[in-house]
Amino acid sequence: MKKRYSGVVIPAITPLTESHELDKEGVKNMFANFHANNVEPFILGTTGEAASLPITVKFDYIKLAGELKQGTDKLYVGVASNRFEESVSLAKYAFENGADAVAAHLPSYYKLSDAQVKNYYEQLAGQCGGPLIIYNIPATTHMSISLKLIDELSYHDNIVGVKDSEQNEERVRESIKLWKDREDFSYFLGWAARSADALLNGSDGLIPSTGNLFPGVYNAMMEAVKNGDHDLVYAFQKKSDMLGKLYQSGRLLGESLWALKVLMYESKLCLPYVMPPLYPQSADDEAQLIKTLHEIRDNEGLNLKIDICD
Repeated sequence: MKKRYSGVVIPAITPLTESHELDKEGVKNMFANFHANNVEPFILGTTGEAASLPITVKFDYIKLAGELKQGTDKLYVGVASNRFEESVSLAKYAFENGADAVAAHLPSYYKLSDAQVKNYYEQLAGQCGGPLIIYNIPATTHMSISLKLIDELSYHDNIVGVKDSEQNEERVRESIKLWKDREDFSYFLGWAARSADALLNGSDGLIPSTGNLFPGVYNAMMEAVKNGDHDLVYAFQKKSDMLGKLYQSGRLLGESLWALKVLMYESKLCLPYVMPPLYPQSADDEAQLIKTLHEIRDNEGLNLKIDICD
């Protein structure tokens, strides 16, 4: 069964200049890398620092992403905001500029009841102007959306899938069981460490942040799943684990986003700047990151597949 929404989707960073405007050349390089490796972008999510970005940068990013869209590639856009009207405005602008679906996690700050969560997504789905993906990420919203509630919402005409970043193996298994045979609803795992198991058991796709640097690892993992080569699937899982550990181990989520941008800068993909309240870490930390990146590249034979824009 071929679902409308599936495959490897990369939660793209937001390339920024030193003055915190959109690094447009960086976006072009990054999208070229995605396209060359047959993966699709999800902009303005957690990895994209969306919670910290000015609305003008969000609109600039959406517009450029739409212009860079090629062929049958899909574009996913995060529209989460603590202001409902802003989410609707971003979603409508995204669809006007070529988005195929938008995604939203819960507004944070106030803890919400199940009834309030249901009402929020029904209202957003009714007003956003196109397909909506529910985004569950308790690490930042501090609320977990129950599978029972997501399943109820999955029958709304405009709600087409879920991106789930909750790190719970039983939840992953139950989610796949619930939705793998639903043609009208897709399940995307946002937990790279369980990518192989999820794909082999029927997950419709992955949304791994490590794919910003080496998206080909996940495309190759997906191909190995299609070919039934389980040993190769787990070989790529080991590469994913190693690359994720490089910039995530021992760091807070925000610190890991800076580290990821350092590695992308070293790979000539984009500038390394992050949006406050995130800040660069020490020069020694940066030097060690770069040293380890080169060691991994040499040992694993990992290289970028694109021609970088000047």
